[in-house]
Amino acid sequence: MKVVVTLPDGSTHELAVRPGASIMECMRSAGLPIRAECGGAMACATCHVRVDPAWIERVGGARGEEIDLLDMSDYRTANSRLCCQIRPGPALDGLRVELQLDAYEG
Repeated sequence: MKVVVTLPDGSTHELAVRPGASIMECMRSAGLPIRAECGGAMACATCHVRVDPAWIERVGGARGEEIDLLDMSDYRTANSRLCCQIRPGPALDGLRVELQLDAYEG
């Protein structure tokens, strides 16, 4: 399986997804410049991505505490998610996301 990540600088990266790993973990393993300060504990919003509109129904929207964390972002959109909360399965092969500026370490 793969996921396609676009960084704020416009570069696009195709990543292999490890079984059971979150998108955030895959981005870190690939060496992409994601802040991800809490390491996936959903205690911050520094792994903020925008899910491509063609994929948002399959991924699903943010809920509960995730919404509260995203509300603090100046870059939040209707398709915003914390990528630590997205664990892709076969239905998400080819998923496209954009790392947002508040999660970019570049």
